[in-house]
This record gives sequence, C-alpha cells and structure tokens, in this order.
Amino acid sequence: MRIGILTGGGDVPGLNPCIRAITLSARERGWEVIGLKRGWQGVLEIDPDDPESRARHTIMLHRDAVRGIENVGGTILHSSRLDPRTTDSGDQTGLALRNLDRLGVDALVTMGGDGTLRFSAYLAQLGVKVISVPKTMDNDVFGTDYCLGFSTAVTRSVAMTNSLRTTCASHERIGIVELFGRRSGETALLSGFLSQVERIAIAEVPVDFEGLLSLLLHDKKYNPNGYAICMISEGATILGEDVHDEMGVSNIERRNLKVSTRLARMIASRSQESSLVQEIGYLMRAGEPDAIDRMVGFAYGAYAVQLIEQGRTGKMVCLQDGKYSCVDAGMLLEGTRRVNVPGLYDPAIFRARLRDVEGMPMFVY
Repeated sequence: MRIGILTGGGDVPGLNPCIRAITLSARERGWEVIGLKRGWQGVLEIDPDDPESRARHTIMLHRDAVRGIENVGGTILHSSRLDPRTTDSGDQTGLALRNLDRLGVDALVTMGGDGTLRFSAYLAQLGVKVISVPKTMDNDVFGTDYCLGFSTAVTRSVAMTNSLRTTCASHERIGIVELFGRRSGETALLSGFLSQVERIAIAEVPVDFEGLLSLLLHDKKYNPNGYAICMISEGATILGEDVHDEMGVSNIERRNLKVSTRLARMIASRSQESSLVQEIGYLMRAGEPDAIDRMVGFAYGAYAVQLIEQGRTGKMVCLQDGKYSCVDAGMLLEGTRRVNVPGLYDPAIFRARLRDVEGMPMFVY
C-alpha cells in the first residue's frame, strides 16, 4: 500500500503534525508514504518518468523525514490553490489521476480548505480512495466543528491584540483590529471575546455604523486609559456605506479598501476621533502550532490512516460535539458553516454572548 499526501490552499499551523502522524501510522503498518509537493499543481506538473521531475515534486516520507516537523508551522510539502478542473487548459482531472496512478498511489490524504476539499469530494464520487482533512483558520468548513489552524490563529490574534493595547492607550485612540474571515466571523468573535475587546463586528451581521460608533465613543470616554478596541472580520459589511460619501472616494474605490480602513475613515468623518488600524493578516497563520493544533493534527492524521485500513475512504475526518468522527467527503457541499448569531452574538451591542454553557463542547462552536 502506498499513501499519497498533499496540502492545498493557504498554509496553517497543524499541517506538519498531521503529516507526521500519517507517516508514522502508515509506516507502522508497513505502508509507503509519498508526499506530493505543491498540492494539485505539483501533481499536474510532474513527469513520473523523469527522476529529476519526481525529485522536484515528490518526497518519500519516513520517520527521519518527518522528525521534528511537528514543531514547525506551515507545510513541508508546500501548497497551491489549483483545482485541476479549472486550469487554463480546461479540466485536467484525468491527467492528475493518471499521474497518481503512475506514482503508485493507492490511497490519498488531502489537507485543505473549501477549494481543496471540494475537489476531494469530486474524486470520491469518481471512486478514488481519498480521505479529506479540514484545515482553515476561518474554521468554516461545513461538517466539522474544528479545522486545523483555527486555535493557533485565535491564539496569535489574542496575543497581538492585547499587545496593541499599550499603543492605543498611549495615543488615546480607537483601535481597529481586522482578522481574516471572509464568510465566517468565528475567528474574530472568539478572538475578540478572549481578548475582551470592547466591540466585535462579524461577517454574518452587517454593521450598524451609527450604533457601533456611539458605543465606541462611550467605551473610549469611560476607559481610564482613554482608548477602545473594535475587532472586525475582513468579510464584514457596513450598512449604508455605499450611499454615504464621507470618505471622499467613489464606491468602486471604497470597495477596494479593507473594511478596517473604511471603518476608520468613517469614524474620522463622523467624529473628532482618529483610529489606529491593524490588520493581523498572515501573522495569524505564521509560526509553530499551538497545543490544540498539534493535538488535533496528530489525531486527524492517525485517524485518516485508520479509515484507509478499514476501507472507509471517501470520508472527511472531523470533530463533532468534541468527539472525533468522520462524514462523507461531500458533506461540505451541503451547507455553509457560519456563526450561530442568536446563540453566540448580540448585534445590538457588538459583543459575544454565552447564553447556555452547560452541555457545550470545549471550543464553544
């Protein structure tokens, strides 16, 4: 048996622990493990008959090859965002499958977010033996409560937001911290709650600017240190901003600005307050994984190999209600995972709320 592993989409901490767990678990069973570099782009570019091409696009994984990688962020296999169905040359799924066959891959473990896992679900429909591992710091893959990278992203965001307090206080400003999260505001909501910022704006609820501004001005006025912090998802929208012209720019120019910058300009135009804008961005996914992402990475990897051994392919490993489980690989196509606003967020005051804690899984979501 030869297992292929690839990582697609953006990198997150936790991928390398998962790669190590897959490798060690497979090797314990006497199986071979081949790492496929640069995601599906590498699979399409490789010439399996050319030793130089194989060396550039693959790596044989064994205990020594994965020693210590659990302490390193990102992915040793590198990554790409390519979907073989949508290349400039058309649908290249057939080429990808032929190359995998020529590489002797019997089963495949793919780690990725929405794009990578959608193609994995497609392969499962074609009968390919594939196991999907969900990873995204937005934690927005439908069918699982947890994706690799989420905990570390929250940990990084909390630490950097709390560090920013000294600068906001020194200059007595309103701080606006923008986090990744185009469709889901979960990262901002949990990071904002844990760092206890004054207000949180998430992607699921359009922002009532007048209400938010009034609260931030109140927060700043009554803070002995003279500042307030608002955390906002990159995918958040501001109600009515297209019909106002406070920023002196066109609607097209406005849409090209980050939401944190737009919010800061609106605050400046409606009040005498200036803001300090900080996009944490890629630093959320940089560096080594925290304890949770190591733990889940190890577990997801070992579980993926167990499912292959049991002949239960075409699955996505997942966490549901705090327990490891699996669902059909196509589950992510059946819905959209977003914040449970009625249960976890109060849009009137822009804050997280925990109505009923009893019986909830550890990660709240």
